[in-house]
Amino acid sequence: MTGYRPLVFAHRGGADALPEHTLGAYLRALDEGVDGLECDVRLTRDGHLVCFHDRRLSRTSNGKGLVSRRTLAELDELNYGSWHPAYPGDEELPDLSRLLTLERLLEAVRDCGRPVRLLIETKHPSVYGAEVERRLVMMLRRFGLAEPKPDDPVHVTVMSFAALALRRIRAQAPGVPTAYLMELLPPLAGKGKLPFGSRIAGPGIDLVRNRHALLPAIRAAGHRTYVWTVNEPDDLELVLRHQVDGVITDRPKFVLDRLEQL
Repeated sequence: MTGYRPLVFAHRGGADALPEHTLGAYLRALDEGVDGLECDVRLTRDGHLVCFHDRRLSRTSNGKGLVSRRTLAELDELNYGSWHPAYPGDEELPDLSRLLTLERLLEAVRDCGRPVRLLIETKHPSVYGAEVERRLVMMLRRFGLAEPKPDDPVHVTVMSFAALALRRIRAQAPGVPTAYLMELLPPLAGKGKLPFGSRIAGPGIDLVRNRHALLPAIRAAGHRTYVWTVNEPDDLELVLRHQVDGVITDRPKFVLDRLEQL
């Protein structure tokens, strides 16, 4: 394993230590030295992309109902941190309770002063369908990220469990890498085949545990692998043995410390 080191991505900003999808969580992860960040995006009723995993507000805010049925102004009135054991957390970190828009996250990544990789998952099914990807590509164009260049400090990969979402990204921004997420084993994925030009496979750790031939098949097909969500020592050892390209984790500091020991 000499010379091998996977990329380390903070899942939802490192959701174990601080409230997920908050700016404070992402800034903490960047300070800890992660290679990249992972976020989920949904559309509000008035067309804004916000960093939020669930369809409903109740798990990670003091609100109720669907994210998609609220305007950005309505969502911004809620608290997104008080549910977490670490809240209020470190007072020096900003916005541990406020809703994070994708625009604000992109600004933070752009301004952090070092190269960062950002994994953006579009959540489906969505009442807004293809509009999610259309708005995302518009946002990437605004930030100059829709046509990536080797010397760009920020590199975006779009991920989804929905193959059609990846096809839409491929059609609108063919230079943006796409990753096909897998919780169950899709047809032909066991032979390393990915849909619509995707060159990155994103299997869940449960799938990796149960399908021992999956990672070798993906590698043999010439694809990269980013595995989620790798939080436990045994799971980390498993993916490191397979020399995966990226580790997506709620515990980025734990993973980074372990890699320092290799």
